[in-house]
Amino acid sequence: MGEVAIALRRKLEAAFAPDELDIADESHRHAGHSGAREGGESHFNVRIRSKAFLGLSRVERQRKIHHVLASDLAGPVHALSVNALAPGEP
Repeated sequence: MGEVAIALRRKLEAAFAPDELDIADESHRHAGHSGAREGGESHFNVRIRSKAFLGLSRVERQRKIHHVLASDLAGPVHALSVNALAPGEP
């Protein structure tokens, strides 16, 4: 896991205390595309399950995550795909 992925993990763990957190660097799938960086760590897929998302809509969950990761999204992260779940959701 690279430095950017580690930073994302730390921020998401601190903000949401997730029961499940998977961060996948999918930059290799975007090589040669806009925003792709040499060495990767520009395109990520995040799957997170947390009690913090109980009662929130999908859009509200995404907004909270984007707020926590705002500095990363303004910098090294070009694209972020998020699957944010509450406990008990498939």
